[in-house]
Amino acid sequence: MSGWFGWANAVAFTVGSQAVRWSDLLGNICALATVAFALRRHMLTWPVQIASCILLFGANVSVHLGGNAARQVALGVMAGYGWWRWRRGIAKTSDVPVRFATMRERIVLVGALAIGTLAFAWLLSATNASFAPLPDAYIFIGSLAATFAQARGWVEFWIVWVLVDVVGVPLAVSHGLVVSGAVYGVFLAMCLLGIRDWTIRSRQIGVSA
Repeated sequence: MSGWFGWANAVAFTVGSQAVRWSDLLGNICALATVAFALRRHMLTWPVQIASCILLFGANVSVHLGGNAARQVALGVMAGYGWWRWRRGIAKTSDVPVRFATMRERIVLVGALAIGTLAFAWLLSATNASFAPLPDAYIFIGSLAATFAQARGWVEFWIVWVLVDVVGVPLAVSHGLVVSGAVYGVFLAMCLLGIRDWTIRSRQIGVSA
């Protein structure tokens, strides 16, 4: 593993006393591009996200954030699912259909987020895979929940990302991933724009339907 991802420790530059790794820098540039494409409901959202997952997997392995590293693997798989779902939607309507989740879907989403976070935090703690099991698990499960909701075209996926970003900023910075921490902050602003854009889009679809 270390042989494959040893490049993750290569330093691009330093910010004060913090070293910025190439994998952290390039992975987060791709992550920002992913959110920008999602705002426009563009199919490039998914292949760019897969590239980001590969880079950030290496970055997180290098600083012993097991939950975040595993998160990138799961997100890569979910990105493949989202790619397939959006292609189906575009084939039927020539655009990505977006809507608000039903109350039942929201309850299932929140329940899965809560139970999944506790279960994964226990696993991280039991296997000594993370220095911060609970927030690490919360970001992992929250990211999966957000990506699943995004693949389904639910407006609420932006809200889930906001909740993930609130925890992600201090966690990344405290573990030396300065770029990741800064990008989480940018994500927060972009997610607020996303909520507005997708809400308007969902209403337009409702009217045209």
